[in-house]
Amino acid sequence: MNRHDRLLLPADAYQTYSITQPHDTTVRAACEQVGCEAWRHGWESVINEATDLGKQQAAYIRTRAGRTFREQRTGGGFTVFRFDSGQRCFAEHRTRPELYAVRDGDWRGNPTGRARRHTRAQDWVEDFAEHQLGLEDQQQKG
Repeated sequence: MNRHDRLLLPADAYQTYSITQPHDTTVRAACEQVGCEAWRHGWESVINEATDLGKQQAAYIRTRAGRTFREQRTGGGFTVFRFDSGQRCFAEHRTRPELYAVRDGDWRGNPTGRARRHTRAQDWVEDFAEHQLGLEDQQQKG
């Protein structure tokens, strides 16, 4: 028996905090969440208004896109739309969701079967920090 085995508490004396990502699941994500360069720095869309498609795209940008932009017409029917940073781009971003879990037990198992899942990373971090403070208080009390 090594010294670590002698110090090991029963599994029900532990809590395990984990962050996992399902391998086969993606969800829509905001530009900010995925580090979108267009969101971070702004972007330009060059639209050829000499075509039917270009006319539809320009009309959408001007009337329904709901984004802040400046436009400049160039030769040959082209319009450059310059979009400010910090707003959703036109791409649909996808990412794998993160699951923030807390369960009783350790690597040997969860003897109580109790587990919970946080929906926000901030809540998981707060839970973890409070748990660590509780452990520190217990250690100081002896």
